[in-house]
Amino acid sequence: EGNPYTWWVGKANEKHYYWGGSGPGIQKCACGIERNCTDPKYYCNCDADYKQWRKDTGMLSYKEHLPVSQVVVGDVDRPGSEAKISVGPVRCQGDRNYWNAASFVTSSSYLHFSTFQGETSADISFYFKTSASDGVFLENLGNTDFIKLELKSATEVSFSFDVGNGPVEIIVRSPNQLNDDQWHRVNAERNVKQASLQVDQLPLEVRKAPTEGHTRLELYSQLYVGAAGGQRGFLGCIRSLRMNGVTLDLEERAKVTPGVKPGCSGHCTSYGMYCANGGKCVEKYNGYSCDCSKTAYDGPFCIKDVGAFFEEGMWLRYNFRSPGTSIKDLVSRTLLSSTDPEITAPDLNLNKEELSFSFSTTKSPCVLLYISSYTQDFMAVLVKPSGNLQIRYSLGGTKEPYNIDVDHRNMANGQPHTINITRNGRDIVLQLDHYPPTSYSLPTVSDIQFNSPKALFLGKVIEIGKIDQDIYKYNTPGFTGCLSRVQFNQIAPLKAALRPTNASSHVHIQGELVESNCGASPLTIPPMSAATDPWHLDSASADFPYNGQAIGDGVNRNSAIIGGVIAVVIFTILCTLVFLIRYMFRHKGTYHTNEAKGAESAESADAAIMNNDPNFTETIDESKKEWLI
Repeated sequence: EGNPYTWWVGKANEKHYYWGGSGPGIQKCACGIERNCTDPKYYCNCDADYKQWRKDTGMLSYKEHLPVSQVVVGDVDRPGSEAKISVGPVRCQGDRNYWNAASFVTSSSYLHFSTFQGETSADISFYFKTSASDGVFLENLGNTDFIKLELKSATEVSFSFDVGNGPVEIIVRSPNQLNDDQWHRVNAERNVKQASLQVDQLPLEVRKAPTEGHTRLELYSQLYVGAAGGQRGFLGCIRSLRMNGVTLDLEERAKVTPGVKPGCSGHCTSYGMYCANGGKCVEKYNGYSCDCSKTAYDGPFCIKDVGAFFEEGMWLRYNFRSPGTSIKDLVSRTLLSSTDPEITAPDLNLNKEELSFSFSTTKSPCVLLYISSYTQDFMAVLVKPSGNLQIRYSLGGTKEPYNIDVDHRNMANGQPHTINITRNGRDIVLQLDHYPPTSYSLPTVSDIQFNSPKALFLGKVIEIGKIDQDIYKYNTPGFTGCLSRVQFNQIAPLKAALRPTNASSHVHIQGELVESNCGASPLTIPPMSAATDPWHLDSASADFPYNGQAIGDGVNRNSAIIGGVIAVVIFTILCTLVFLIRYMFRHKGTYHTNEAKGAESAESADAAIMNNDPNFTETIDESKKEWLI
């Protein structure tokens, strides 16, 4: 029916249906591009559905979609149908001087290099980032000849030169501001036949060379980068400056030049958004890193779930405070030491809290998470005997705890589930998985402060003093399953247990804690409809995903009849319109196509698209050469 059973998820959490050796939007494998699939009726070898193993393999090279974060394989839950899949590592290649950069901090600062040898051809490329509206990127002079690249205004880049026939200027105008403190690429070329200038992915501006006159560019002065005589210099960063295939070492020259600094600060301005889940972007000399210490995640971009598998009877306790820790230190979460926390109650009250984690289990009832206090206040997240979720608050002022029951979904079905709970005063917002958030409100007689929090428990509650009766019953035998990315405000107890941090001494574990991502929720995209979901269960007993109340048979039949009548009417109208249009426009017309470059030499239209798409090539093409005869 055209709906693929198998796909992968890339960088922007979008589903992609093309495979190694193919490209975006093509929905084929490599054999479909090369037209040599096992069964010519299909575009992938695995679609042949043969009894022998077939293989589709190749490189995914469209950089805007990488890396691969998930793969979903369907159509295997039938007799004799199997699938194997492997995802190789991300491999990066390019110029090691790609981040060779210099920062120009005053308008009079510049770097100088030896004279540019570009008599008959010049190929110049670089990246720039600035918040200034104008400035000269580089200039090299002769007696009358010169070559210059500059930012003329916030939206204009100019490439000008003179080879003895008079000045020539090419200008590229951008619809967007170029002084937005983001990286922009400039590529300027000149040879005996023409000159061109391109900025980012904007259209290439080309100027033909005069048919008569001089062709050689004769220069004698030094090459100045970042300024020119008597003109406003460039303020900002320039990196990866290549001239006729040679990368100039801006950093080394900047180390001995006043007013110019090696490297480029402000990477977080351009790339800080890649530090996900509350990770903090940290500037480095030649790039940036993500500080994930205040999150429940790990990895270079704070997107790797930190989780663990809990066996029956196992539990984890995180103590909020230790002796000698001031309230200021507690609030800022800079906890440095810990002993047994059976101490005097800290004078800390919470008016709001944020709790998030994911879990998977097949056992109920159980305690997922419990937060105790030095008073009678507590908060708990439970799975009831029915498999339904319950959030329980007791902040004082009421005889019984305030319960939030989620009765329409079975959470003990072995699937990963995500929970996000936010409380601000009396208002509580609960979100499960990717369903819409639901709002609740504490009773008017309830206190709105969580008084003196003491410890956070995972898997089981081992606490001295009175415990709620239902929680006491759910406490045996304990949680069995997976918990992942647990975070309460800025505390990540699982991460503190599995990673050596300053807060690790606050953790006490009963049993062996085994790191695992089995509780990490793979649902980075909204749930699909039953018609397109290969995992959908038609059984009446299936209770996940939740699809609401069933509709009676009579309503279904009436809807089908009405839908059929509407479809026939629309089809008739469309046929009539097509006939009229063909009758009115019977004359012969002309047409033109906008084919991709290289279409005449490509084996197929798909191959032509891939050859022409700049995202399939390196940012700086190492293999580009120019032959002069």
